[in-house]
Amino acid sequence: MLATSSSDDEEYHQKKTQPQTKSSFLPNPRLGSNTQPNTPNVSAHRDLKKSPVNSTTNGFSNLNLNGDEHTLPSSYSASSENDYFSRQATNYRQHSSFKNSSFKSTSSASTVGGATLTPGSLNTPRSSPRRKGVPGRQLPKRPGDNISFSSSVTDRNLEDDSDDNSEYNYEAHYANQNNMLHQSSDEETDNPYEDNQFNIEVDNQSMNGDNDSAIFNNLSKKQQRQKNLENLEEQKNQAAAAALAAQQNEAQKEAEMHKKRLQIYVFVCRCIAYPFIAKQPTDMVRRQMKITKNQLQTLKDNFDLFLQNKMNNIEADEAFTNAVRSYFEVFLKSDRVTKIVNTGSCSASDFRDVFKNNIEKRVRSLPEIDGLSKETVLSSWMAKFDIIFKYNEENAVANTIASRRHSRNLNQSNNSMSSECILTKEQLYDLFQNILGIKKFEHQLIFNAAQLDNADEQAATIRRELDSRMKQTENIQKQNGLMPKFVHKNMESTYIEELKQSISLLMNHLDNQPVGASESKLRLKRPQNKPDNHHHHDENEPCLSKTDVVLNFAIEVVVMEVKGLKSLPPNRIVFCVMEVQGHSKLQTDQAEASRPIWDTSGDFKTQQPLPVIKVKLCMETQNILQDNKELGRVVLRPDPNFTRASTWYVMDKTNSKFQDELKIKLTVRIDKPGNLKMCGWCYCNGKNVWKKWKKRYLCLVQVSQYTFVLCSYMEKKSEPRELMTLDNFTVDYADTDPELKALGGRYFFNAVKEGDNVSFATDEEAERQLWIQALYRATGQSHKPVPPSAAKSSLLVREQGDADRARKHGMEEFIQADPSTFNHNDLFKIFQTATLDYRLNDQFCCLGWFSPGQIFVLDEYQARYGVRGCYRHLCYLSDLLDRAEQGIIIDPTLLHYSFAFCACHVHGNRPDGIGTVTNEEKVKFDEIKERLRNLLEYQITHFRFCFPFGRPEGALKQTLSLLERVLMKDIVTPVTPEEVKSVIRKCLENAALVNYTRISQVAKVEGDKDKLEENDSLYNSETTPKKKVEDLIHLAELCIDLLQQNEEHHSESFAWFCELLVEHEEIFWSLFAVDMDHVIEQQTPDSWDSFPLFQLLNDYLRNHPSLNDGRFHKHLQLAFAPLVVRYVDLMESSIGQSIHKGFEKENWKNRGQGCATSEDMLWKLDALQSFIKDLHWPDDVFAEHLENRLKQMASDMIEACGTRVIKHFDSWMKKGIILLTTGTDYVFPQECCVMVNVVIDCKVQALKLCGLNSGDLNRYHTRIDDFLEKSLIEMNKQLVAKLLSVLDGLLKKLSRYDEGTFFSSILSLTKPVNELGQSYVTFISLNLDVLRQKINDELFILGAFEQWYNEQINMIYGWLSERLEISLHPYQLACLTLIVKKIRNNFELQGVSDKILETKTFSAIISRLNVEEANQALK
Repeated sequence: MLATSSSDDEEYHQKKTQPQTKSSFLPNPRLGSNTQPNTPNVSAHRDLKKSPVNSTTNGFSNLNLNGDEHTLPSSYSASSENDYFSRQATNYRQHSSFKNSSFKSTSSASTVGGATLTPGSLNTPRSSPRRKGVPGRQLPKRPGDNISFSSSVTDRNLEDDSDDNSEYNYEAHYANQNNMLHQSSDEETDNPYEDNQFNIEVDNQSMNGDNDSAIFNNLSKKQQRQKNLENLEEQKNQAAAAALAAQQNEAQKEAEMHKKRLQIYVFVCRCIAYPFIAKQPTDMVRRQMKITKNQLQTLKDNFDLFLQNKMNNIEADEAFTNAVRSYFEVFLKSDRVTKIVNTGSCSASDFRDVFKNNIEKRVRSLPEIDGLSKETVLSSWMAKFDIIFKYNEENAVANTIASRRHSRNLNQSNNSMSSECILTKEQLYDLFQNILGIKKFEHQLIFNAAQLDNADEQAATIRRELDSRMKQTENIQKQNGLMPKFVHKNMESTYIEELKQSISLLMNHLDNQPVGASESKLRLKRPQNKPDNHHHHDENEPCLSKTDVVLNFAIEVVVMEVKGLKSLPPNRIVFCVMEVQGHSKLQTDQAEASRPIWDTSGDFKTQQPLPVIKVKLCMETQNILQDNKELGRVVLRPDPNFTRASTWYVMDKTNSKFQDELKIKLTVRIDKPGNLKMCGWCYCNGKNVWKKWKKRYLCLVQVSQYTFVLCSYMEKKSEPRELMTLDNFTVDYADTDPELKALGGRYFFNAVKEGDNVSFATDEEAERQLWIQALYRATGQSHKPVPPSAAKSSLLVREQGDADRARKHGMEEFIQADPSTFNHNDLFKIFQTATLDYRLNDQFCCLGWFSPGQIFVLDEYQARYGVRGCYRHLCYLSDLLDRAEQGIIIDPTLLHYSFAFCACHVHGNRPDGIGTVTNEEKVKFDEIKERLRNLLEYQITHFRFCFPFGRPEGALKQTLSLLERVLMKDIVTPVTPEEVKSVIRKCLENAALVNYTRISQVAKVEGDKDKLEENDSLYNSETTPKKKVEDLIHLAELCIDLLQQNEEHHSESFAWFCELLVEHEEIFWSLFAVDMDHVIEQQTPDSWDSFPLFQLLNDYLRNHPSLNDGRFHKHLQLAFAPLVVRYVDLMESSIGQSIHKGFEKENWKNRGQGCATSEDMLWKLDALQSFIKDLHWPDDVFAEHLENRLKQMASDMIEACGTRVIKHFDSWMKKGIILLTTGTDYVFPQECCVMVNVVIDCKVQALKLCGLNSGDLNRYHTRIDDFLEKSLIEMNKQLVAKLLSVLDGLLKKLSRYDEGTFFSSILSLTKPVNELGQSYVTFISLNLDVLRQKINDELFILGAFEQWYNEQINMIYGWLSERLEISLHPYQLACLTLIVKKIRNNFELQGVSDKILETKTFSAIISRLNVEEANQALK
């Protein structure tokens, strides 16, 4: 439930007792004035329910249409929450708006006093009963009162409702008078229940003893609220009025601009209709079509499809695929490319050139292939690229055409497509209609009223314009106030001369224009607009004679057929002869009299305005000697206005005996020459010529653009009888002269000049109109003749109708406006700006260059209407700079051309012959120069983004050249190279910061050092050191890619400033060094994750011709040198500890080429040396120091390893105890073999690990090699000695069988065979196999075998030598014979050479054994 308070009742009582304040925009209320004050207004609710106005206009669907509510004061708190509903009701009545978020109805319709309360009637809750209560407590309801309200109204609800400050819709309010009347009636309707409630509340407060203060406070609050509401209403009214005024001002500005554009279009149309200065250039570079956003996305999709192998029609190898992938990832997906595409500064050729430059380097690096040149590979790759580029282009073109059919700008698109070609006049009209926003009907009105298709009218308009400009120049000379301000006072006189010279130049151009098919023989001088009281010509001026006026007419006579030859025999031959007097005759073909049809034409050339044409009908005679007989003739006297078509003429019969009437059907056409502007019969009379009033045939002949002659001709005469030049004449309508009218002529006009007056008269009003119009064009007079009112409606219907239509639509003021009264500088600026905007938005990648048609019209306008060239280029530069500052790429060559022109003009070099410089031009030039310098510095600073991937081609180089020109103080003194370098150096320093900042943002590692907002920032304490290193390595890769792209695309532009580019790169890396040092400092002492960073950077820097051993390279060495030294120290300690602990716990199992400890040691040494080598430390001294230390370390470690192995080998050799009975069972231990292998492996690896790269082997390798060699020799000796001890024991056993010994007879009783020999042979075989399998070095094995073999033979030989005196026991002989033979065979199988086997000792042993064996046989 919504609780209410007494403040509501007091507010209502206060409103009731005070006069109502009505809004100024609402009518006086007339509804509800008869409502009883003491009765509940229940009927009013019924009326509201029944009222269709209330159900529609005030319905729920229209509650928020205007959204206009009072913003409640912020001081509204929970205490004012109780009377929220009453305040909402007041707002509803005053503003007709409603928000259902403030309270909720329990149902869609409720009843109040028996009347249904619909959502449409909720805007008038004032008349519904209210009662107060306590928040949170349900009050008893009145009968029929089913409305419940939400008690969750808070300050937030009030603030939300007060946020809507939208403007009130006054027009909609006035449109519905019933709604306003209903609102007004609600304002005056009294609610007795509220009155009673107020009285009850006052009584309650008086019982509490504070009624007076409470009433005063409540009234004060209500008054303050009322004032706030009134102030808010007033503010809204003011805002609405201001918005309306702004709209009106905007509309007025648009209308004024449209008027200016219409006036400009009139001048442009005249330039197009009759150009006499400029021509459309044909040598301009043809611009390529733009790449649009949609096309860029299509290209991305095409290349993505190719990389996904979804283009089956393209066969590509891995190299081409990699090139395409690089192009796709680096170029197409680049944000910089997207930016220039959005600005319309990139064409398809740019995309193609970037790919071509990319693959050229790749193809050049490929190896040569026999029979396949690299040029063939390039052309093949480009052909495949074109296929991918144009993939599905047909569908795209079809979709584009279909969309254009439904586009409103179809004409504009077509005009844009052809804008690069030479345009016709109609195309130029359409083009500039689109540029200036001129509607088609406006163009048609201008075209017809200005007679743009009439060349004579346009030439006359130009003559009048030039004369007006000449007069204006004279006025400027007389009135100094009209003179512009110049940088030097003495330029004022020069300015007048320049104006006159420019006008004279235009007159000469106009005078050089051809006047028709034939021109006069004499080129006359233009008459000067100077008052002259003398009528004679100057002696130097050539006089115009009759022979100088030549008119060439082309006459065509077509003989169709003849009638009236029935009296002639049908087979008689007839023909016609055509003749123009003074020319040769022409004859038709022959025809029979029964069918005299020819349809033969004859062409004649004549100079007679009034020729005589004769056509004769002749019959061929049968007698050869007689002439052909003439049957009849017709004589025609046409004039140049003769326009008859095929006509039947009655022929004069030459023979009266011929009964039939002869008729001939002829067609006569006369083509007037272009210099004949008007001709016809007129009555004329003058003082100097045509002194007698009579009818003459007059011809208005244009000799030149400034010379017109009025000539009178006689019949059959080519020269005029009399002539009069129209210089300085003024033609106008004249009153009828009764005396002359009696002699002939009805409609009069005259031509007057000082000292002369010529009167003319015609028989028809139309002829007079035509003559006056032609003479008005010829004289070039400023006064335009106005026909009498009686003749306006009947003559010149077409011209007058066009003028009336133009006047009706307000076009006449633009057409009749005098161009000399306009400030064409301002108009040209508007015109040029509109043209540039249109050009930049068309379909071509123009970079600011105008199309040929646009250049043509701009040049014509500038020259024709006197726009100063410097002002034109200054405005052009200003417009180009505005677009360039918006991010649109403008060709620097274009800026350079315009700036050079302006600089030459301002510094007095006269590029266009104008030597005067106005203050406005000087100030504007200085402003443009400063803006241009700032722009160029910005572009050089952001060269990577302003000229991405070197596009447009050569733009950056031109920008640097333009900057050098801008830095010049004048056009003579060149800027010093040091000054240019200082500016570029500053730009490149800033560029380093810009590039690094951008690349850091791309890598997402440039975090806020203070806020630490990014989790992956290099400066975020929460990021692990390893993650920081990984991010830094990624950043380094991006930095390297960035600099490589700069080298590839921009280094050529900075060819003259290569040292500055190197300094830029050093600064760039110095910024990276800050982050690198920070990350390295964060690493733990035992972490080596940063070494890949050093390898990455060092590999790039050492291969860079300029950055190698540079500042950053040295800083990189200083930063990582302690890490490398520490790493080597720790590795040395680690290897030493592994040797010490490893050999103590070594189990001597075979591992690789040695044992586990040796393999680990050698691998660590090799890995350490490889790692240090792969660092490619750039400092030779430190690198040599590292190498020496590592080699010495390896030598020491290997020596320590060998020492420990020898020690363990000795201990193992001492472990073997050979028993007398089991000596031959001894097998050489595998552990000892592993020890031998360890030493051998160390010896093999020592050459690699201890030998210096310089080739010096004596320093470390020789010492360790000698040590290992001695170790191996010692091990070999011990090995052989160990094995020989078995043979020694065996021989001792055989010694017991010697003759004469105590044991000999005893042992003989056992009858042994050769058991000892057999066991020893087995021993030899087993140990030979063990040594062969377990020891890895073949040389060591052979050496051991050879030594073992020799020692065995020597030992047996020594044993036999001791027994030379006695014979061998049979057992001894059997064992030795078996041992000696098997020894030789076994060692021979192991690869011991025969040279070692077949020694003298061996031969002596064999001989002794053979002797013993023979002796035994004899026994």
